[in-house]
Amino acid sequence: MAERTFFHALGLHMHQPPGNLRLLIEAKPRDAEEIIRCYERAVRYAEVYADVARFHVGFSGVLLEQLLDPVVVDRYRHIIDIPQMLDRYRAAANIELVGMGYYHPIFPLIPCDDWLEQLERGRGIMERVLDRVPRGFWPPETAFTLEMIPALLQAGYEYVVVDGDHVLPEDGVSDGLRPYTACYDGLCMTVIPQHRDLSKAQSNGLDAQWLEDELRWRASASPRPDAERLFASWSDGENGSWFRQTSEPSGFFGRFFAPYMERCRSGSCSVLPVCISDYLAHAGPLPRATIQSGAWNVGCASDDALMHWAGSPAQREAIAQVRRLSRRYWTLCRCRPDGYEVAGDAMVHARRLILEAETSCFLCWGDAWIPHLYARTMPAEAALDEVTQALRQLGVEPGVSAEAAAGDATSGPASPSGIESVQQDKRSDPGR
Repeated sequence: MAERTFFHALGLHMHQPPGNLRLLIEAKPRDAEEIIRCYERAVRYAEVYADVARFHVGFSGVLLEQLLDPVVVDRYRHIIDIPQMLDRYRAAANIELVGMGYYHPIFPLIPCDDWLEQLERGRGIMERVLDRVPRGFWPPETAFTLEMIPALLQAGYEYVVVDGDHVLPEDGVSDGLRPYTACYDGLCMTVIPQHRDLSKAQSNGLDAQWLEDELRWRASASPRPDAERLFASWSDGENGSWFRQTSEPSGFFGRFFAPYMERCRSGSCSVLPVCISDYLAHAGPLPRATIQSGAWNVGCASDDALMHWAGSPAQREAIAQVRRLSRRYWTLCRCRPDGYEVAGDAMVHARRLILEAETSCFLCWGDAWIPHLYARTMPAEAALDEVTQALRQLGVEPGVSAEAAAGDATSGPASPSGIESVQQDKRSDPGR
């Protein structure tokens, strides 16, 4: 065994927007097959290397929802037995599951009133489907702000993975190769810095020897070269030819992961794969750090930290529409809790559509995708109108002022004309 050991927490992010697995198998069956095989491949390699493999997988709630859909199960049956695959994830103790939020929202962009429900719903479906409760959280797009900490703790999470470039240790030493404690409003949780360069390499292509050499070099060049070093790398697990490669010897698992695990199994590798929860159990007290608001593709915190998802006028207008409807929903809940009694179906329908409209894909894939957001917000508004009308028919004033209804919107929503089927698969941006 090599003298120095470098700990490596590898993570894979799995997500598809609402309804995409159905649409892909109809419109782009080859892409659909490549994607569904990625989900099975991860658990299969975990089984093959159960003695040495340790890594993390995050499923968005809406992806798990699709994997439970009887139509999806039937349409993909000739490729993968999805229920059996989920059973295998339940049994794979060497895969640590991490949460992401049910509809994969960019949390700093959506109303904070919606944070807890996105978190709890995502955690709940993972427990129901995979019989395990995730202890860690990976924010979609690593978009994080310290204000999320109370909601994360309330939802039951113990640690959060963030972009390492936004971690500012209180001792002033820039060191992203160890966990930290970050606090907000007196509440603290463990923070794991995600290494940008390693994440990009994981997303685009690397080999086992390169990884060992790179970690050794980066550890020696770090501010604390003699201290224990933890490297965290994350990438999409089903995007790009590196992961979707149908010839396994040429892709992530065949060319990199299997040789990596063979080196670990032989005892010749100085890199030790770890699950974060296991690592933290023996880490002891952690130093303090503050975290700049931002994401994986933002160089530094600023007012434009989330411009990639809310930079265009159409994106800002769409976000304002979601915020306005969320505010209207919460005003009904707080001022007229009897809304669920007199129009429960409409309230439930509106709530689901508002949360679904917060899916990151409708913003980060460009303005052409924004109509998919309005395809949710328009019927959500109609459902809230139905609740308001039902209350008024009972002689009850709903208590929604014009100001509350207007919210942040400065103009009406764009017309949702020409909405096309979601036939595009996800982009291969690193660290998403």
